[in-house]
Amino acid sequence: MLPMRALPLTALALASFALQGCLARAAVDVVTLPVKAVSAGVDAATTSQSEADEKRGREIRKREERLGKLERDLEKQMERCADGNDKACDEAQAIRAEMKALIPGIPVEPDRR
Repeated sequence: MLPMRALPLTALALASFALQGCLARAAVDVVTLPVKAVSAGVDAATTSQSEADEKRGREIRKREERLGKLERDLEKQMERCADGNDKACDEAQAIRAEMKALIPGIPVEPDRR
């Protein structure tokens, strides 16, 4: 059996041995933290080509969907305009103007014959 004075020293030695890995890991984390932070910042600031392509595809699809809705709305307003509704004629002109502004942003698909 160990004397009473040796017990705290033994416990201290065991604790320091057990904590050695934790301290080493903490030191590595502290050293690599700035590198990880800069890397994360660069990743957030840059966009890969595939991400840019996906974003462009989503934007084009949204424009195509909007153009489709405008075409349907224009058809309805033109029918009402033909029936003599002046407000519908004005609305049809506004829809045409929006369509005209939207069309250049939609790429033309090549004919696949």
